[in-house]
Amino acid sequence: MESLKLENQLCFPIYALSRQITAIYRPHLELIELTYPQYLVMLVLWQKETVTVKELGKLLWLDSGTLTPLLKRMEENKLLSRNRSETDERVVNILISGKGKALKEQALAIPDAIKNALATDEDQLFSLRDQLKQILSLTTENK
Repeated sequence: MESLKLENQLCFPIYALSRQITAIYRPHLELIELTYPQYLVMLVLWQKETVTVKELGKLLWLDSGTLTPLLKRMEENKLLSRNRSETDERVVNILISGKGKALKEQALAIPDAIKNALATDEDQLFSLRDQLKQILSLTTENK
């Protein structure tokens, strides 16, 4: 029964760390009036400027049922716009707005603030990130 002890679970420290890191982000994101999921969307849009809902869902590991209300709120806040593709009405394109682009300047300090708050060296953080990405890629291959 050792396998059913909380301290032997892989999922628990990942879950707990995810919650802790999200809590560290919260005050920084409140300053720019974004939630953590909205911040993730903006990270993609700051990089790509235009993305389909399907592509965004794949990048963020979210389904369209989760993304749709999130994107609707962000569109109401004028951070992005959603438009159906002219060539295929099933495809919805997400485009960053001017307000969304301007928000990038305010967000530039967030990654360094998070690294500093975690009080560990950058090599450890990058190593952990890379290990987690590797595990995620393996879980995708097995589907």
